[in-house]
Amino acid sequence: MSERADASGQGALIWCPFPDEASALAVIDTLLDEGLVACGNVLPAMTSRFVWNGMKDQAAEKGVLFKTRAALLESAVARISALHPYETPAVLGWRCDAATPATLAWLNSLG
Repeated sequence: MSERADASGQGALIWCPFPDEASALAVIDTLLDEGLVACGNVLPAMTSRFVWNGMKDQAAEKGVLFKTRAALLESAVARISALHPYETPAVLGWRCDAATPATLAWLNSLG
């Protein structure tokens, strides 16, 4: 994947469910150490209902919201996917339309 030019210093968010807090924290720590995200918020236990391989299923998961800058979005999504314990994790990222100047300054201090 190629990184898009990001002259505006736009922020980005990534959403991803994990099977447990330990795996979520391990991925967050790796991305923090690699400078791909500024923060990862582990959300409390959630129940996920989904269709996978044609079958309806349910799982207890922890959600993680990662904060990064738009120029790092594609690299961070790819890295989360590579580190994730699921064979095919759901990793969704998007560029933010609005943020406070202080938040953008913090995110732009990455890499």
